[in-house]
Amino acid sequence: MKILLPGGCGQVGTVLARHFVQSGHEVVALSRSPQAARGYPARVVGWDGATLGDWTKELADAEVVINLAGRSVNCRYHAQNRAAILNSRLDSTRVLGEALAACPSPPRVWLNSSTATIYPHTVDPPGNTEADPIGNKPDPPDTWAFSFDVANRWEEAAIAFKPQLDRTRLVLLRTAIVMNPDRGSAFAVFRNLVKARLGGRQGDGSQYVSWIHDADLCAAVDRLIADDSFAGPVNLAAPNPLPNAAFMAALREACGVRIGLPATAAMIELGTLFMRSESELVLKSRRVIPAKLTNAGFTFQFPEWPAAARELVQRFDAATPRS
Repeated sequence: MKILLPGGCGQVGTVLARHFVQSGHEVVALSRSPQAARGYPARVVGWDGATLGDWTKELADAEVVINLAGRSVNCRYHAQNRAAILNSRLDSTRVLGEALAACPSPPRVWLNSSTATIYPHTVDPPGNTEADPIGNKPDPPDTWAFSFDVANRWEEAAIAFKPQLDRTRLVLLRTAIVMNPDRGSAFAVFRNLVKARLGGRQGDGSQYVSWIHDADLCAAVDRLIADDSFAGPVNLAAPNPLPNAAFMAALREACGVRIGLPATAAMIELGTLFMRSESELVLKSRRVIPAKLTNAGFTFQFPEWPAAARELVQRFDAATPRS
């Protein structure tokens, strides 16, 4: 197949591109900075993520489009960054929908990114499935309310094109934290904290961490492409989210580190301010359950975090040059 990846040069896009290329597919990424995509495993075409252009020619013979475009949320949510986070998602989804609607022979499936942050702060079982209401807890912190608003409007922007896309199936990817051992990944950040003996519980440690191993991400996306029964929102998350304290303890064990200093919520607020990030990324409880996938018989290779952490640590260490 030919697979088009708008916004495909980031962490998740690179994971998927490597997988698709290794599987024998043709991959084309759309990037705002194609000249900076050195080392990318596939062809890269320029676009601005907001207007129609020559990039639309790539749709003509593509069977699948997976939209991953959007400014990173790992930043401070001041007015300028909020606008960039929201507009980069809405604009890219809108212009992609316009291009698909105008394409004489459009791809048969459109997978558009969403986020597990669309669900409320959830600690109690059974967690959030695709059938549960989206929203936020009463009176959420301002940044949390912003994240929900972005997620909701992002999905609405894609859904608005459904009446015009009778030949294209739309799937919304409510993705949890993707764990892969590449440099700069979320896993690398957690691993480096542990190695620095700073990998204790974060906040009170009761908030749930939803995650997915990169091998399961790739296998799940393959299934979503091949199986026409999937449409609408799909949770891409391992079936066993766990509290932050247990998450960090398992990672310490995988890294062979006994000590991990805890960080209070106040320390995290200060630390994320210094790192130009937001505490929501650590303190919001995400207990996301992939009901559609499991009910369809999908089998996760890494359903539990301890085994996933050990495998990721091994791959990270194997890729690290020894001095």
